[in-house]
Amino acid sequence: MLIAGLRKTSFVDYPGQPCAVVFTPHCNMNCTYCHNDEILRGSVPLVPQEEVMAYLEKRAGTLRALTVSGGEPTLQQDLVPFIERVKALGYLVKLDTNGMKPAVLQQLLLRELVDYVAMDIKAPPEKYDAVTRVRCDLDAVRRSVYLLQNSGVAHEFRTTFAPELTAEDVVGAAELARGTERYFLQQYRPRREGDLPAHPPSYVQETAARVREAIGVCQVRGL
Repeated sequence: MLIAGLRKTSFVDYPGQPCAVVFTPHCNMNCTYCHNDEILRGSVPLVPQEEVMAYLEKRAGTLRALTVSGGEPTLQQDLVPFIERVKALGYLVKLDTNGMKPAVLQQLLLRELVDYVAMDIKAPPEKYDAVTRVRCDLDAVRRSVYLLQNSGVAHEFRTTFAPELTAEDVVGAAELARGTERYFLQQYRPRREGDLPAHPPSYVQETAARVREAIGVCQVRGL
């Protein structure tokens, strides 16, 4: 599997567990606010998979979890055998995904290869293409939501409160995950000079309250 980065220890990328994080290159979206865009462009050197496995083998029994992030991991042809090797070492595995490859997600769920899944919901349906800057298959997004909600696997849905989104937009995005037990509204952070400013914290909190009123759950991250 192609790996564009390894974070050896993280205390924020797996709920309740210190973990390692691997980042896969390439994505089928092009969100303006992406913090890993250098990975998406393939402009960073790859990390040999066996180097990653050697680290995980060394830390097995001490480090309990691995998060597979990106980019979009479900684009990787060898994702399943890679995770199989990781699970064989006794690790919990979390997948970060945008939900555009429900067939891959279904395979991972059926083979019990993931212990936690975090799926991004980018926008309400009418703004998905504008926010991701690609033509999105909303049926695929909805299929992934359905698979997770009926999987029995711990999962969350999350939306980054990008500058181009309004409170009404976030509520519309959250409606795609109605019935979930975990929904997170993440504060956007400008990356470079000239980026649009983030929404004020008070507006983020007000929006989260509107989401809770609409679907029953919402927590804020990043304030």
